[in-house]
Amino acid sequence: MGIRKQIPNIITLLNLFCGSIAVIFAVQGHLELTALFVMLGIGFDFFDGLAARLLNTQSELGLQLDSLADMVTSGLAPGIVMYQLLTQVFGKPFYVIPGSWNSDQIMASFDWSYLSLLGLLITLASAYRLANFNIDTRQTTSFIGLPTPANTLLIISLPLILKFQQEAWVVEMIINKWFLIILTVLSCFLLNAEIPLFALKFKTWRFAENKIRYGFLILTVILIILLKFIAIPLAILLYILISVVFKEKQTKTH
Repeated sequence: MGIRKQIPNIITLLNLFCGSIAVIFAVQGHLELTALFVMLGIGFDFFDGLAARLLNTQSELGLQLDSLADMVTSGLAPGIVMYQLLTQVFGKPFYVIPGSWNSDQIMASFDWSYLSLLGLLITLASAYRLANFNIDTRQTTSFIGLPTPANTLLIISLPLILKFQQEAWVVEMIINKWFLIILTVLSCFLLNAEIPLFALKFKTWRFAENKIRYGFLILTVILIILLKFIAIPLAILLYILISVVFKEKQTKTH
């Protein structure tokens, strides 16, 4: 197979590479670096599909590889991030003691907070969604349920907000145990809910055919300029609302 046909797969593997680095940083508790590599991975995830369409090299292998990469970048990484955030509330974070793999020392450094492990429900829900996506023929041009990259951006925005936008009311809300638990459950629900959502896939660049996409992107840029990282969860909410409203209008006109 020629290198031209492998370009999208190479981009997908770069997504997986960034996601793997993000997981390493997440386990070590470096959540800002986790967010950086997750966003890089999501960027590659967007461009692999775009490259496949431009080069006309879509394949079943590419579809499966894409889901496997997303499982790490947009499944495992956000689950560990939420685990770490919950651990900040319920117990001490788990870190491997540098230079030592002694099992007794490792176990002594780990606070078995069962509630912290709720964060990994995001990983399980993401796995279910990705598996279902590959066999759901309804999701060829749009989505049913929140895509894993969008859900991941929602989760990784939390440590970024805590780090760079330390408004008292925002910090107090995010580190609230009930907020984190409810967000975890809501995240799992949205990933697999029967909610039709538009896809940010541009078959052409004409405004008439992509007015919803362009409108959403413009509003998102405005939110980011005004609110910085707080804009990310608001943009996810906006994405869902626009999709629901647009779907209702389409239903009424048919």
